[in-house]
Amino acid sequence: MDKNIENNLQTETKKEFYKSWNFWKPALGVIIGGLAGFLYYHFVGCKSGSCAITSNPYNSIIFGGIFGFLLGSNSKS
Repeated sequence: MDKNIENNLQTETKKEFYKSWNFWKPALGVIIGGLAGFLYYHFVGCKSGSCAITSNPYNSIIFGGIFGFLLGSNSKS
């Protein structure tokens, strides 16, 4: 019986975490950063292929996602 109650409490705390801003702020940072990285590649990009980040859309998306995560998770609250 105690294990069932403990499992239920863990499930409730997970649900609360996924509904909280502490989960969504970094997640949205990754999504928006990846989109910004792709848009930067598409509109500005490097045509010669010598640029390490902007010559490949995958690199731009990954770099933008990491940058967005760092900006999104950099909060004290």
